[in-house]
Amino acid sequence: MKRSIITTSDGSKTIQIEDLNERYHSIHGAVQEAMHVYILAGFNTYLKRHPKQIKINIMEIGFGTGLNTLLTASLNSKVNNKVYYHGIEAYPVNKRELDLLNYDNIIKSEASIFRLIHDCLWNKTHEILPNFFLKKKLDFFSNVNEINMFNVIYFDAFGPRVQPNLWTEFIFKKMYDSLRLNGILVTYSAKGSVRRNLQSVGFLVERLPGPPGKREMLRATKVL
Repeated sequence: MKRSIITTSDGSKTIQIEDLNERYHSIHGAVQEAMHVYILAGFNTYLKRHPKQIKINIMEIGFGTGLNTLLTASLNSKVNNKVYYHGIEAYPVNKRELDLLNYDNIIKSEASIFRLIHDCLWNKTHEILPNFFLKKKLDFFSNVNEINMFNVIYFDAFGPRVQPNLWTEFIFKKMYDSLRLNGILVTYSAKGSVRRNLQSVGFLVERLPGPPGKREMLRATKVL
């Protein structure tokens, strides 16, 4: 399928899949969306809810360009928790595309992290920064089988319109089982079927204000 690099409204770039009319990030701002949905509503919210917890396990469903990883690592360099980040991806972004993205120019606090994130080997754990450990796992989302392991899940798969099989009760049950009690899952999607599928497997689901260009997003908490 034809893919191209486009510039979003906040100046940051993303990848567009022409045949599907789908993008890796919002056209209204790739960095803005990632910060709003995954960092502020996800990682930062978990830190506020559990201020005494030092070790945090994060799983990203849809590692993609590594933008969410970069932003999480950058924030953690300020708060200095011990973060273990697991990025799941079946179809990695190629080097040519990565070279055309501009996240390391926009997120200037640790400009070299972006290259470190993508240069490290798959399926091995690497300490990218002090207290930030990354494991990129080359696998399908349906193969996630961890139990009570993660504190936060960034659910950043392609949208239900183009990949409905990734937003089912079957997948969300795996997400629920992999979270620890009081763990949270955040996603940009606020579609009714997504919310209902999350609720049906046991999540307490909140509708939150969405990032620029989107009215709502969802945050789900494992309460039982």
